[in-house]
Amino acid sequence: MNNAYDMIFKRKSVRKFDPALHISEGELQTIRQQLSALVPLDGSIPVAYRLVERAQTANRRGEYCLLLYSDKSEPALLNAGYLLEQMDLFLAAMDIGVCWLGLGKPDAKQHEGLSYIIMLAFGKCRPEQFRNDVTKAARKPGELLWQGDFDFAGIAAARYAPSSCNMQPWRVQADGQTLTVFRSKDVRSAIMPPPLRPFFNTIDLGIFLYFLELTLQHQQQPFTRSVLAGQVSESGDKRLFPVARYTLLSK
Repeated sequence: MNNAYDMIFKRKSVRKFDPALHISEGELQTIRQQLSALVPLDGSIPVAYRLVERAQTANRRGEYCLLLYSDKSEPALLNAGYLLEQMDLFLAAMDIGVCWLGLGKPDAKQHEGLSYIIMLAFGKCRPEQFRNDVTKAARKPGELLWQGDFDFAGIAAARYAPSSCNMQPWRVQADGQTLTVFRSKDVRSAIMPPPLRPFFNTIDLGIFLYFLELTLQHQQQPFTRSVLAGQVSESGDKRLFPVARYTLLSK
């Protein structure tokens, strides 16, 4: 887990891959084994994976693609982001770069009775292709993302979570020892049409939840989590959709 936390500061969305570099068969085997070790946000949600060569998709980046299949409910989309971000950081530790492909087209839209959700394109990279100064990452200011009487400095690394078109749709409100995570409707993108944003932003929130939990665990802060997806915001703010609530426990 500590290694995953360290990868927060290394990972970077890679869009250009060197065709001279290749993932070895041994590395592919390690990646396949890791799939069975991923921890879901909700273990009751069915998920299936396909690890395929890039040519089996319409994608032109990387060497391989990892496709995730599930259902398209809000909890399932959160779960998809939470699961695949674990792979994103795991691959970074292997010097394998990743690009999330929200609009990537697979060769099969159904697998094991489940619907295609999203894919990771990945390929071997040189060390210099990864991030060496995370403070240069384009991220929204903390005062927009965090609200409430809480020392957010210890979990500030969570804001480096990747998101579709870098929209960063997460908002966190603190009330005592409780952190409530919301998906904000008030996000803009010049690339992504508004009808698609709820789908991809919900996946983004799953990614953020994993980052948030890594930062809490790094602080040795025990917590309990409740997934709130699908509930009505208690704040009455129609721009915010509740996603999860974390109760921080005594150390």
